[in-house]
Amino acid sequence: LILAIVSIRFWKENKKITLFSWLVVLGMGFQAWLGATVVYSVLEPVKITTHMLMALVIVALLLYVIHSSEKRAKEFQYRKNLVALLLLTLAITLVQITLGTQVRQFVDTQIDMIGETTKNLWLQNANWQFYVHRSFSIVVVLLNLLLAQIIYRNGLGYSKMNWVLLILFIEVLTGIAMYYYDFPFATQPIHLILASLLFGVQFYLVLEAFNARKRHKSL
Repeated sequence: LILAIVSIRFWKENKKITLFSWLVVLGMGFQAWLGATVVYSVLEPVKITTHMLMALVIVALLLYVIHSSEKRAKEFQYRKNLVALLLLTLAITLVQITLGTQVRQFVDTQIDMIGETTKNLWLQNANWQFYVHRSFSIVVVLLNLLLAQIIYRNGLGYSKMNWVLLILFIEVLTGIAMYYYDFPFATQPIHLILASLLFGVQFYLVLEAFNARKRHKSL
């Protein structure tokens, strides 16, 4: 709310900052209502997934406001099809997060059924989403490595790609730890937080690439 109020002073300079700041407020209100419905629905799977995706929408809105308000001292190099590849990578990350949320729901159900002490049994009869989530991680890693190669080889200047690779590396490690070492302490929340961070950094890369393309077209 404070962000939205402060953003009013940008109205004449950049109306998008004000509009998107107030969209964040509306999104937070909707998210609060959605959170209440999730609790009252006894953690209904569809609503949990929707709640998670809405949180990512709010993150995207906040990052857009930040990107729109900052003064860009650094200019990024334009490359044809980079925006499309970044958008594809972001979409695949969203699919992976959605699958991961459904796996988390399955694990929570298993905990209720067989208890918290039998961690080795939580994924014994895993749902299909788990196997797709596990295999799809290979696609996520390979696509991000391809993206990094293009950025580094052509000197495009997108340094946040370093963060993407670091987050992705730790994300894979926590995923392996949960499956092969029976959910070590804090690996579940760390895995979830890293997924959100990965989405955020990738989304910011998309904004930077859009800005580079816009500048290129204006030349």
